[in-house]
Amino acid sequence: MFSNHAMLLYPMLHSVSHGASYHESFLIIFIRSINGIRYMNINHRTTARSFDFISFFLMLAIAACGLLFVFSATYSAQKPFSSFFVKQSFGILSGIIIYFLCLIPDYRNLIRWGYVAYFGVIILLIFTLIKGSVGMGGKRWLNFIFFKFQPSELAKFLLPAYIVNYLHMHKKTVIHSFGFFIPLLCMIGISFVLILKQPDLGTALIILFSGLILCWFAGLHRKFFLYAILLTFVMAPVIWSFVLRDYQKNRILVFLGQGNQKKEGYQIEQARIAIGSGGLQGKGLFNGTQNKLRFLPESRTDFIFAVLCEEWGLSGALVLILCYIALFFRSFLLISTIKDFYAQLFAIGLLLHILLATIINISMVLGIMPIVGIPLPLMSYGLSNLWITFTCLGGVQNIMLRCR
Repeated sequence: MFSNHAMLLYPMLHSVSHGASYHESFLIIFIRSINGIRYMNINHRTTARSFDFISFFLMLAIAACGLLFVFSATYSAQKPFSSFFVKQSFGILSGIIIYFLCLIPDYRNLIRWGYVAYFGVIILLIFTLIKGSVGMGGKRWLNFIFFKFQPSELAKFLLPAYIVNYLHMHKKTVIHSFGFFIPLLCMIGISFVLILKQPDLGTALIILFSGLILCWFAGLHRKFFLYAILLTFVMAPVIWSFVLRDYQKNRILVFLGQGNQKKEGYQIEQARIAIGSGGLQGKGLFNGTQNKLRFLPESRTDFIFAVLCEEWGLSGALVLILCYIALFFRSFLLISTIKDFYAQLFAIGLLLHILLATIINISMVLGIMPIVGIPLPLMSYGLSNLWITFTCLGGVQNIMLRCR
């Protein structure tokens, strides 16, 4: 399907217009800057077509840390092993199996099947709005026998496949024209609106930003983003009045120092207390008062980073953040060695939503971004998000095994 004899980064799809040279140069500079870092001492000859154990064990370390703090956040003397801990344990074990299953098929087949399957995701998102399970103020899940599944999580894995397959099918088209990207932008917009209607603003934003960044790498002109930002500012009053819900407005107001501090402001206030009281070394595992006395809402999901900060302190938080940085840096460094443009773009797409979710969640807990419902990848409780994260990381490993 895809040529293995593409240029180092950008394929010779067609003659390149002057307006597209910015993106070609941007992506080449991005990859070369990563390639220029030598102190990681990676021998590309010896690691070519080999399993990357470093990223694999970093992934396992973060997942094990998450399981530990799900256990701490849900522990009680009457029932030490809560149902949340048991489900998260099952999620990690099954997620590792999914990770290795993702290594079996050729990534080209994943892209082909993913393109078709994404239409199924759109149908599932519509069905979720009609017959989905109601919880936490929205219809976001489909009920199965032993667990609930969130169809919007599938979009994180399949949207990059849809975009990359579309680009390859039209590789002889002058892709740098705006008209070429209209079908992709429409599909991204439809996905965003359907997820926003659940409502799930956090996941909707992840899908929107991930899709637009991939389009940027693929050659969508920067003027589009300038016009989009300008239009967003112009339409801000309409968005505020008719799109955002009351609790979402209040979260923004609380972030700006206003709003109802007794509702949405309560979460961030308790998170700050937990983080501040942890100090440098923390209070010790199972000794966090904000956690144990149930002052901290959503401690096992969106605010699990605050639980870690309270019990392991600043030192533990820095170790976790360094693990994430190492995982992403290692992955992007290896992606930079891929010579096939489509494989490289697919791998970037699989990692983008994990990177964005990590940055947004930690920033949200620290109070430097408004609160949105985004779990911390591999750490927060939740089978849907956990499985999709393992799937995407397995997909990245698949691409690196076949392309480096």
